[in-house]
Amino acid sequence: MSYKIVVDPIGCVGHRLCADLLPERITLDDWGFPIVDTKPIPQAMLRDARRAVDACPTLALRLERVQTQRVPRRNSTTND
Repeated sequence: MSYKIVVDPIGCVGHRLCADLLPERITLDDWGFPIVDTKPIPQAMLRDARRAVDACPTLALRLERVQTQRVPRRNSTTND
């Protein structure tokens, strides 16, 4: 299961903790508000992502499941 970080732009007031805790995925704009990379979070980075989400004073960050598309299996029997 994959996750991505989502920011609530209304709830965010620019404390900047998220960018300090997860600089690999969160940068700041000119006003100090987060710009979030929406690619799925690798498993190795998930713990740090949870820490950044949990540290947000205004609860403006969340981890959201990424829906992965399932590729249909090919039937092994064919009608030639």
